[in-house]
Amino acid sequence: MSGGREIQSKLAMLLDPKCLLLPKKNHWMRRTIIVLGFIFSDCAATLAFCAAPNQEASIVARMFMQNLGIPSGLTTFVFLSNLPIYVVLSLDSHVIRLPTRVDVAVELTVDFAFAFSIAGPHFYGGSSWFWLAPDSIRYLRGILYYLMMAFVFVRPQKPRYDP
Repeated sequence: MSGGREIQSKLAMLLDPKCLLLPKKNHWMRRTIIVLGFIFSDCAATLAFCAAPNQEASIVARMFMQNLGIPSGLTTFVFLSNLPIYVVLSLDSHVIRLPTRVDVAVELTVDFAFAFSIAGPHFYGGSSWFWLAPDSIRYLRGILYYLMMAFVFVRPQKPRYDP
């Protein structure tokens, strides 16, 4: 019978707006801060260096910038496109509790996925405004920077026991 109550309490927690908007102060929050750092640095570089919407490589971001103006269009695009990432990370910070052996594999997979799909592209896009290096170098630097930060700030030195 306690299994039913546990499921109900987890469901109630998932529907709680606090779980959607505020990450729990654990390793998932540190991962969220790193991911958002890459996203916001790309946005800041674009806002600083983009003089016309047609200079933006992303077609969708360009459309927002043409219709709403550069600052508000880019801000709207960044907010809407990255909100799902933030919500998933916030939910994960409250919900995910895995055994230590599984936890290591899952979190390494998550870090590599974020490095290749978020950090690399955002570092590549943001640095393209001011760094004239080959595309692959900028992309790989973003991946390496994310992985270094993840292993320094997110990877625990001892097994963690989140309450």
